[in-house]
Amino acid sequence: MRIMLGHSWNQLGRFAVPVFLLLTWEFLSRIGYLPPALLPAPSRVFMTWGDWMFGFDESAQDISGRWFSDALASSTRVFAGYTIASVLGIAMGVSIGWWRWVEKTIEPTIQMLRPIPPVSWIPLAIIWFGIANKPAIFLVFLGAFFPILMNTIHGVKTVNRDLLRAAAMAGARESQLLRFVVLPAAMPSIFAGLRIGVGSAWMLSVTAEMVAVKSGLGYSLWDSYYFLRYDLVIAAMISIGLLGYLTDWLIKSLMHRMLRWQHAGTVQGSKA
Repeated sequence: MRIMLGHSWNQLGRFAVPVFLLLTWEFLSRIGYLPPALLPAPSRVFMTWGDWMFGFDESAQDISGRWFSDALASSTRVFAGYTIASVLGIAMGVSIGWWRWVEKTIEPTIQMLRPIPPVSWIPLAIIWFGIANKPAIFLVFLGAFFPILMNTIHGVKTVNRDLLRAAAMAGARESQLLRFVVLPAAMPSIFAGLRIGVGSAWMLSVTAEMVAVKSGLGYSLWDSYYFLRYDLVIAAMISIGLLGYLTDWLIKSLMHRMLRWQHAGTVQGSKA
């Protein structure tokens, strides 16, 4: 019983800070300390957000009832760019980390491209792909690719050499070493890169939608800013944050399922 209560308290504790901030924000707005024209009260934001979702009073004006289509548009772009970045980032990271000749051939170019901010590619992306989904997907790819790549390289390079020697002495071929030793050992670093990458993917999707497409949460945010609808701006920010949290939670859940052996080893080590 005590364990269940402790677990419930820990779950509730996650919401303590957001609830406290919202209540403080609402209180300061009610007493007039925060000007509603610059920072609308949470109650106003949630009412407008509800109309954006379900279109019950048209307080969101032109985007009333369009939230789900905007969220789907943004999520599709993030999924497409992030998937491409994950596949290429992991494949190139394993190659660079494992084969020295690949590292010498590709890594100098990677290190020159990596410091360039993804937003600086916006003019070229629009010239290459036009005003549509493709430039947004390209920018999402750039934002997610390098964190995944660099963490994968780190994971492969830091594999315990004793494991590799033991597998080689047992007669494992190079392909078997990669599949059964290197990849499992590098998975914690790879998942760290995937979690960083998905956050960058959402950030770049918003940036791309502000300038390169005419739909999605980022476009609605920017359009609302032009019309001084700061309640919609904040609602869009919260929407992006929640969708980003959800995708990170999905990746984290997958990580826990795939790395059960690591958690089991940690528990056994602590018991010992």
